[in-house]
Amino acid sequence: MIVRARTVNAILEQGSVTRPVQKSELRPGDRVVVATENSVYCISVLGDSTYSVWGGWFDRQGVSPVRLSIAGCTWGGSVIKHDIVAARGLRLEFGNRVVTSRIREIRVIRGEGANRGLRPVEPFELLAACYGANAGQSITG
Repeated sequence: MIVRARTVNAILEQGSVTRPVQKSELRPGDRVVVATENSVYCISVLGDSTYSVWGGWFDRQGVSPVRLSIAGCTWGGSVIKHDIVAARGLRLEFGNRVVTSRIREIRVIRGEGANRGLRPVEPFELLAACYGANAGQSITG
């Protein structure tokens, strides 16, 4: 008889939990809005492994926004997935040991730096890219 290990990774792979938000995919200025069974949290990425968090428990304690780390996500026990900020079906654990109720919804809002590598383009550059180098000449005369 083969017994499959009940790890957080195995649970994530089973599909009952949608794709998690990894810490490594977030950049300073990004925000993650997490709706749990009981609360809504807004998490702003600060960039030095810390986050500015408001909402939920922090609002009820009158300390929002608070700067802290995120320990990761858990199924509710002692096993924690440290590389995840949020995943539907799991619980978020903050660096101060506050654990949320089960996560229902997650939205990632990219900060201003999300368009890294892009620059404003002049209209003639667009025409040339789409229709060839001489496209601007036929339009202007």
